[in-house]
Amino acid sequence: MADLEELYREIILDHYRSPRNRGELDSPPAHRVEGFNPLCGDEVVVSMMVEDGKLSDLKIAGSGCSISQSSASLMSAAVKGKPVGEVRRLINTFKGMMSIHEASLEGDGHPESNGTNGAEVVAGEPEEIDLDKLGELAALQGVVKFPVRIKCATLSLNALAQGLDEVTAQAS
Repeated sequence: MADLEELYREIILDHYRSPRNRGELDSPPAHRVEGFNPLCGDEVVVSMMVEDGKLSDLKIAGSGCSISQSSASLMSAAVKGKPVGEVRRLINTFKGMMSIHEASLEGDGHPESNGTNGAEVVAGEPEEIDLDKLGELAALQGVVKFPVRIKCATLSLNALAQGLDEVTAQAS
């Protein structure tokens, strides 16, 4: 497991040092959404083009901690060019990973680790997350051990979801 954690750490650092899809698209025609985390000052700007049911182009700007900025880069690489439905499923899977009990990711079952990381507690077994569906975004799974950093990791995905909702509403 230590080798996997080291690989994940390297992926996060690589995306922080060399962010993908950095910049902004001209708005209009692109749709622009800003996200802000008042707890730590992280900021993200997502500009996107949705054409023919696909997220045809996407750029990320902003500033903040390594988790928020690498998450934005990882997210942009994972969703650019994908159908909107697939993007929404990926966002839901990622947010599910960020809200589940730490033990369900690690399989350690420590009874003393019963924190919910700010997530609503649901009776029964936690839903299993298919990390393969997340690709490199799975590198951020260790963030669940640090509840205060979950908002950093989900900031760009929340902004993207908001932008997709706004684009959908404008098209109706």
